[in-house]
Formats: sequence, structure tokens, C-alpha cells
Amino acid sequence: MSTPNLRDKLDQTIFNAIYSRSLVYNTCWEDPAVDRHALALGPDDSVLVITSAGCNALDYALEAPKRIDAVDANPRQTALLELKIAGIRTLDFDDFFAIFGEGYHARFAALYHAHLRDQLSPFARIWWDKRCGWFTSGCGSFYFHGLSGSVARGARAYFATRPRLRGAIADLFRARDLAEQRTIYDTRVAPHLWNRPVNWVISRQFVMSLLGVPYPQRRLVEAQHAGGVSGFIHSAVQYVFRQLPLADNYFWHVYMTGRYRRDCCPEYLKQHNFERLKGGLVDRIHLHTTTVTRFLETHEEPVSRFVLLDHMDWMSSYHPGALVEEWEAIRRRAAPGARILLRSAHGRPAYLDDIRIGTEQVPLRSAFRFMDEVADALQAQDRVHTYAGFVIADVPA
Repeated sequence: MSTPNLRDKLDQTIFNAIYSRSLVYNTCWEDPAVDRHALALGPDDSVLVITSAGCNALDYALEAPKRIDAVDANPRQTALLELKIAGIRTLDFDDFFAIFGEGYHARFAALYHAHLRDQLSPFARIWWDKRCGWFTSGCGSFYFHGLSGSVARGARAYFATRPRLRGAIADLFRARDLAEQRTIYDTRVAPHLWNRPVNWVISRQFVMSLLGVPYPQRRLVEAQHAGGVSGFIHSAVQYVFRQLPLADNYFWHVYMTGRYRRDCCPEYLKQHNFERLKGGLVDRIHLHTTTVTRFLETHEEPVSRFVLLDHMDWMSSYHPGALVEEWEAIRRRAAPGARILLRSAHGRPAYLDDIRIGTEQVPLRSAFRFMDEVADALQAQDRVHTYAGFVIADVPA
């Protein structure tokens, strides 16, 4: 990657300032259905997952592995998963779905103080004590709060000024099949959605920062896509709306509408799965506010499944030494035959070819077996499709 210039450094400073004070992700933006195929979780598996919004940790718990350790350096992300776990343990399903499905519950503050608050860590209590209004606000939904939520709220405001486009998008999500989706997208959505002002806005680093995308990831996108960030987003949206059924695409639905439907939502928000989690599966999740490396250095049990999201993209630029340390910690703590998943803004992240680990300086691709063909096949099914790369690596048995 190129050396950051003054503007790049300024962009990263803004990102760090925003990230260090905020809840970045109010819902997970990685498709756990793809992950479940790749992970093939069994009853003896121990899973390390970066927490993000906690949706996918709850999804994996439904597969009943032995243990899930949710790790995140941002304590606000941990606080969100704490709140969800407290709700599963203490609330009935209708109240829980109103809070995390519809993103709005008129009596949230009363439920919070009566049932949830005492279940939380000190940091989470302080955080949510000041933000009960996120679930009762005039914005209409919890999913319009936090950094990524503010982008969704901005998009909603834009669509409100263009009712014809807003109606076309609503019809797109009601389409009966892919053929109807394509027709609506090609004739009623795309001609009015993509224009110079929209392309300019979505290319700004400030907007990318709100979505949790720092400078190095933006550079990865720009390096591989002729249209830059806006061109990549255009291609990703087109693929989702023209190639994948929207009936169960809860990722895009929640950001377009601010809420999930009961028939279009993450697995943990389905009543029978909620009851299974309440019945004991949620207790298999253990929360840690720390880095992946620090967790692995203090965790004594071997880990058989790693879900590392996309954090290696920015580490590869700003903290390459720490990235090497993380891979070395993974190799030390991984169980024989362990599987590692990660995502990237680049279809083939070059840093994976450059890393050398251990005193013997073994190339990463020699120390692990990378399953590129399997990953590519699963990537095509990903309902989010905002990552260009999906990586699967196995530890030798």
C-alpha cells in the first residue's frame, strides 16, 4: 500500500476520533448464512468471533458449539451484545422483538430499569443509561442511531425528498421473484438512484468513517475498482438487487426501513430461536473487550473456529507488526484442523501473501491452507456483498 499523505492522515485522525467515542455497528453487516456453511460448527467447537453488533455471535450459538468468545476492542460493541443477552434472559419475545426487531419500544426505559440494567457490566450501564432514548426517539428506530445508523437515517431523509424513488425501492423489496426485481431495479431504481451528487457523497471519507471504513480499506477499494468507492458501491448494490432474492435479505431491509419484519430478520429474532437461546444456548457466549491478540495470549483453551471480519485490512497498513503478532497468536492457540474466516475490501488482499510468521519466517500461505475456491463460491451467495473478498484458511490437522 502507498504511504499515507497529509489528507489520508487527516481522514484517519477523523476516523479514530469518531470510532473511539461511538457505537459503530448497530447490526452485523456480514452474512452468517455464508459463515455457517464455511464453519460447519459442531458440539465440540470453540469459536472466537469479533463482536461487532453481536447478531452473528447469537446466530452461531444456535448451532450449539461448546463455547463462543465474542471479542471486540470497542466496549460499546460489547455493551450492545450485553443488552441483547440481558433481553434474551429476562424479557418475553414480543418485548424483545419490539426492541431489537422493530427498533422501537415505547416502554423501553421502564423495561431497561426493571429487567435489563442489573444484568449489565458497569461500562454498559453507563452507556445505556444515557441512551434509552435510542429505542423511543422520534427518529423511529434504534437502527437510525450509532454511526452506521446515522448514514441509514441520512439515506432515509434523501428518499423522503424523492417519493417516486422511495416507492420504487419499497416495490423492489416486495418483488415476487428475481425477474421482477431486475425489472424494477433497471427501470425505476437505478436511473434515479445513481447521480453525481450521490456518487460524491458516498465517496467521502467522512461517510466511510461513519460506516466503519477507515482510510486503508478505502484505498483497497480504489486500487481495484476503476470507479473508485462510488463505483464499487454501485456494483455491490446492483449485484444484490439484481442477482440475489430480497425476500430474506434482512441486511438491506433494516437499513432501508429501520426495522426487521418477523419473516425477514436475523435468526436470533425468530421466536423459536429466541426460546432456544433463552433455554441455555445464550450462556455459551462469553464477552471480552480487548484485541484478538491479547485475548489469545491469555485464553488457555484451543480455538477451533475464528471469525475475524475485516479488521486485518486496516492493521495491514497502520500496524503491520501487530498483524504478524496476531497471526502468530492464532497459530499458537488454534486447534488442529481449525478454520479461520475473514473478510476484506480487496478480492485478493496482498498482505496475506507478504506476511511471514515465527522465528523461521514461514509465509502465511505455507503455514495455513487457504481455501480460495470454496471461499469464492460462498462469496457469490453473500446477501450483503459489500466486501470484495472472503477468505477461508485452515490450520493443518
